[in-house]
Amino acid sequence: MRGLHGRRLPLAVLGTAVAALIASIAWFAGSDAWRRGSEPMMGPASRAGPVHGLADADRAAQRFADRWSLHVGETMRFSENYYAELLDSADDRATEVLIEPDSGTVHLEWGPAMMWNTAYGMTPARTGPGAAAIRPAQAVRIADQWLRDHRTDLHAAEPDPFPGYYTLHTLRGDKIVGMLSVNSATGAVWNHA
Repeated sequence: MRGLHGRRLPLAVLGTAVAALIASIAWFAGSDAWRRGSEPMMGPASRAGPVHGLADADRAAQRFADRWSLHVGETMRFSENYYAELLDSADDRATEVLIEPDSGTVHLEWGPAMMWNTAYGMTPARTGPGAAAIRPAQAVRIADQWLRDHRTDLHAAEPDPFPGYYTLHTLRGDKIVGMLSVNSATGAVWNHA
């Protein structure tokens, strides 16, 4: 009996991997990217060469955004990478990208931009991209509670709405030191490490 049980785990892992592959293919087939004739937002990252400041990061992010007719909003420098918001033609926030300083590689921000974004990520909108159970003021309260529980020296700034979630700068006093996101449907928190 022990030998049979030992074979079930690899089969379960294989089954899970196949299910994830099928779900990814189904998501791509039903995504707006398919209808636009381009790869999904988390498709191949663009590379621009080393980034030497905010202007270079902004240009790299814009080359990435051009594939989806988006444009760059705010660009920031953090200790490990650059960060940029991508905006749609109405200047609404569409998604977030990271730019690697050494290579200039641009890719979707790991986490909410991929997992919670109902317009440009892997989670299709169930009730429309603008629908949110969590309102902006609630997102701030949720973020502040999470920070009190995990990072007592920080507090949250005003939320920036993205499709399916909010991103909030985390502040020490009045200085931006990081970000976290709050899912607008569930209130789940993602700390951007």
